[in-house]
Amino acid sequence: MAIFYELHPDTPQQRRVEQIISDLKNGAVMLYPTDTVYAIGCDLYAKSAVERVRQIKQLSNDKPLTFLCSSLSNIANYAIVSDSAYRIIKRLIPGPYTFVLPATKLVPRLVMSPKRKTTGIRVPDNQSCLSLLETLANPIISTSAHITSDAEGMAPVNVGAVTGKAELFDCLENLVDIIVDDGSDPGYQVSTILELTGQEPNLIRQGLGVETVTALIGVC
Repeated sequence: MAIFYELHPDTPQQRRVEQIISDLKNGAVMLYPTDTVYAIGCDLYAKSAVERVRQIKQLSNDKPLTFLCSSLSNIANYAIVSDSAYRIIKRLIPGPYTFVLPATKLVPRLVMSPKRKTTGIRVPDNQSCLSLLETLANPIISTSAHITSDAEGMAPVNVGAVTGKAELFDCLENLVDIIVDDGSDPGYQVSTILELTGQEPNLIRQGLGVETVTALIGVC
């Protein structure tokens, strides 16, 4: 059964954040809130935990995993960011946007797209996430906990059957090691995905904030 951690949404308690980070470094998988949906995640470099996330979501190894970074400078450690991509990302973060970018050597093979060598990266507008990222000092895997079918794969929870946060926790408490609760309710709108691997940005998926993205692309 998972360990529950309650965090203040604006000023997460540092001692609890450090306890969560200690667990993540030891290979824990967690359910946690983001600025879009509740996500299943782990330390980017905990290989056994990444494998468990794939098992929970029923994802094959050829499906890339999105991860969270704390800032634009942090993104640049894990992805090759062109000048045009830099300008777009700078205008959009933090927020509900996933950027598909060429991966650097710091991204584990188990996470990136094996054929294209790309990776999906987000900087969330959520203080709990940012506190965890800053304390861990490296990215955290982030895959939607209750999306039943999309490019990510199949989630263990049927979104149509889940009516609230308590039920989501009940469905997943035996599959994850940690559940983080910052008082927010689970959202059901996914992030907007923007591919920035070529000369022109490519809108892959419409989600939260898509209007801002389309307006920005039009002036870039």
